[in-house]
Amino acid sequence: MVEERLELEVKQIFECVKYKKNFLLSGGAGSGKTYSLVQVIRKAINDNPLAKVSCVTYTNAAVKEITERVNHPNLTVSTIHDFLWDSIKIYQRDLKRELINLINDEYSTIISPDGTVDMTYFDALKDGIQYKEYSLIREGIVSHDEVLVLANVMFKNYSLLCDILKDKYRYVFIDEYQDTSPLVVEIFLEHLKKSKKESIIGFFGDAMQSIYEGGIGDLKKYIESGMVVEIQKKQNRRNPELVIELANKLRTDGLIQEPSIDPNAPNMIDGKVKKGSVKFLYSENRNLEEIKSTAYFKDWDFNNSKQTKELYLTHNLIAARAGFPSLMEIYDKDPIIGLKNEVRNKIKKENILINESDSFDQIVDEVALRNKKKQLKKDLIIQDPKLNELYNRLKDKPYSEVKKIYLDKESLIDDKKQDEDDENKKGSNRDPLIKHLFKIQSTVHLYKEKNYNEFIRKTEYPLTSVKNKKEIREIISEFDNFSNKTIEDVIEYADKNLLCRKDDNYNRFIQENDYLYSRIREVRYREFQNLYDYLEGFTPFSTQHKIKGAEFQNVFVLLDNGKWNNFNFDYLFSDTREKESVYLRTKKIFYVCCTRAKENLVVFFHNPNEKIINQAISWFGEENVHKI
Repeated sequence: MVEERLELEVKQIFECVKYKKNFLLSGGAGSGKTYSLVQVIRKAINDNPLAKVSCVTYTNAAVKEITERVNHPNLTVSTIHDFLWDSIKIYQRDLKRELINLINDEYSTIISPDGTVDMTYFDALKDGIQYKEYSLIREGIVSHDEVLVLANVMFKNYSLLCDILKDKYRYVFIDEYQDTSPLVVEIFLEHLKKSKKESIIGFFGDAMQSIYEGGIGDLKKYIESGMVVEIQKKQNRRNPELVIELANKLRTDGLIQEPSIDPNAPNMIDGKVKKGSVKFLYSENRNLEEIKSTAYFKDWDFNNSKQTKELYLTHNLIAARAGFPSLMEIYDKDPIIGLKNEVRNKIKKENILINESDSFDQIVDEVALRNKKKQLKKDLIIQDPKLNELYNRLKDKPYSEVKKIYLDKESLIDDKKQDEDDENKKGSNRDPLIKHLFKIQSTVHLYKEKNYNEFIRKTEYPLTSVKNKKEIREIISEFDNFSNKTIEDVIEYADKNLLCRKDDNYNRFIQENDYLYSRIREVRYREFQNLYDYLEGFTPFSTQHKIKGAEFQNVFVLLDNGKWNNFNFDYLFSDTREKESVYLRTKKIFYVCCTRAKENLVVFFHNPNEKIINQAISWFGEENVHKI
């Protein structure tokens, strides 16, 4: 690579490398951090042809992007969990010992269903300790969270492991560092110091975009101690001038962005940065369709998910708008599962001795007797005919069976695309029932899009004659009439007509999760069709967390907390600091939302008070704040 073509910041990074200093490249939204990361990887390999480089990232999508940009045998790109597991998985004897120690440590987050265990606990394991999408500690299976804790302890206690990692990789570059667990940063900046061998650790990211729970947020203490040298990348290649000005008012770390000096940057026209537009709208009216019909959204195409996005804080806020409220309510707000969790927590907290073979109803009544002053939800549930009917589905089942029922919205809505061209990630958390429904609807979609080769690969329906082709056309056309059919009806129809057969994974899941299926099968299929469109990126809707890293011409941000206590837009615009962590977290999510806009940004606040309006005027400018 020609030296003169390197970015200034990349040159500064290799000054750090020259003096064997770990570094951090801090760059605001739209600064081109990934481009810098790619330049650094290429130069590291060019300067040291025999050196191995590891790049660890937060998502599988980032793994794919970086691998496509730099294809070299000396480069390994992986998620942080895969990187750490690959580093420790062969040391099974030590893994078993440390996992047992963690189980027996009262301060550890890793808990065995058998309580305290002895050192022979894992001796009978055929496959040793394994890393999977789920955790079953008794069987030696650990998931994402346990891998981080386990890896941290392994690198802390075994200096040879630190030697091996440094021998293997001359450079380790960590992308989106702000979302990385403090346990991971501790491995790279503290535990690896035990090894005298040389290596360079480089971090890339933006403290203002640390919006996920459990991330380290920033490296302030390591920068102040001199362990890491910070290099700021101030240019902004994405946003128009007015969005950059707004974003700079929101930043809390002293990094002030400025338009790119590159005339070919996406936010430049004829050598000047685009002006763009920012608007803060407020109203007593909550009817978003009426609001979107105003002149402020002129020329916006809400049917074009590649150009326009509506950003909400939670999937729950989107569910009603996108048309799948019943499915979301089942997975996220099932009242009977809420009661089960309440009962289970009271049993654990108060050490209540029970017979788990007793019915769920018996256990609920037994726990209720011990909590006379604190009424259980059961009394409220049985007074509601609909909820009472749900309770009756479970009340006679053994408590040992009911306590294992687990519903989580990630099993429904995991793996959200921003548009149809996005890649699916590996290891989706969708459960087998939802995956089966996706197979059905995606098969229908392939046929309607005339992608017949892929359709044939996915279905068992024979297409060997003109008669077959006519029959399958009629079978698929029926789906246009299935909006009011139940999900169960459609599953049976798809199976009967060989469009999508019920496989072993589906059958096993239904058998083991009959309560969930008893609820899902009654839902209208139209809801699942709407969910499919949402998750596959055919709608303008997205959560504010899922949008990070993306960019769109037009961005519409809805400031609604959605009853989520981790965020509060009233706090943000009122400058209320009584809960500083909530205030800062909300400011960061708002920063991320605003900086997605390449042209036009509109923010809507329902019925704000005068203090909120004044803050909006301060940030957006009086001429950009409008009551509608």
